Amino acid sequence: MKIQLSHNFENIICLENLLLAWQEFEKGKKNRKDVQEFSMKLMDNIFSLHCDLFNHTYEHGGYQAFKINDPKPRDIHKASVRDRLLHHAIYRILYPFFDKTFIADSYSCRNKKGTHKAIDKFREYAHIVSKNNIKTCWILKCDIKKFFANMDHQILLEILAEYIPDENIINLLENIIKSFTTKNKIYTGLPLGNLTSQLFVNIYMNKFDQFAKHKLKAKYYLRYADDFVFLSEDKSLLENQIPKIEKFLSNELKLELHPNKVFLKTLASGIDFLGMVNFSDYRILRTKTKRRIFKKNSQKHKLLREDLIFVESFSKSLQSYLGVLRHCEGFEIEKQLKKIFPTFFIKV
Repeated sequence: MKIQLSHNFENIICLENLLLAWQEFEKGKKNRKDVQEFSMKLMDNIFSLHCDLFNHTYEHGGYQAFKINDPKPRDIHKASVRDRLLHHAIYRILYPFFDKTFIADSYSCRNKKGTHKAIDKFREYAHIVSKNNIKTCWILKCDIKKFFANMDHQILLEILAEYIPDENIINLLENIIKSFTTKNKIYTGLPLGNLTSQLFVNIYMNKFDQFAKHKLKAKYYLRYADDFVFLSEDKSLLENQIPKIEKFLSNELKLELHPNKVFLKTLASGIDFLGMVNFSDYRILRTKTKRRIFKKNSQKHKLLREDLIFVESFSKSLQSYLGVLRHCEGFEIEKQLKKIFPTFFIKV
């Protein structure tokens, strides 16, 4: 018997939770037109949402679609402010509960986790498996094909129902989940723009995490979104796990491994994981990432000469990249950035 969520439907839709969700939602968004319009009649809008939820007449609206390059092209779907406010209200209640059910080595979209923690844990596991670089460390790295687009709504709802006894909460989550479907596929896919999608992804993939830990007995395994790695000194063990992984993903989650992104390599040969190429005792920035840093910042630098509004944005961008570089062997790249943009390094 799995642990059960103790909160009920009222805890999610109550005015107090909606108001607290608004405070969290509006941070960093106060200058956006749609947020300003909603906030002009804030209490009326929140009361209206609460009444629709209370009377079970709420229907999730549609999405505004646009593309970003991060770094590869991605389709983002943005819900209305009203719907996104509800996403935050749901997240406030569900995240603390579900986070306790996740394995320690799930690093995406979780408090006190993230890419840097994942890479540090990868290095820690590599040192343990290789006995501090004395033995060969084999790594099986996998990626799921069209992850967000292929998540099955019914499977997700069945997993949620295992933990949530309140049918009203399940019905509300179903309303949100089924508000979006992948092109040409009914009842599959989650929008990248929803806060709830971040949580649903981890709930969905937690089933695989538990399989990896308890059925495959993988001691050195970690996952970030749809990227995951297994580390072992036994190459054949990892080879034999591939068909088991494929079978579980297909049968239980209706997912499949990306055929071109399954690698079984030694640590010494370099493992490309979460934007960095990891070796036995150091890691370097992926070549594509390095090129993107210089290209993106050069483009922004040109805009600075035309519009001073970009100054703050450009400075923040440099700080972000410097943060990445300090987690790898990025000293030379940092030196090059300082030569190109000396003025801004005084500020950062």
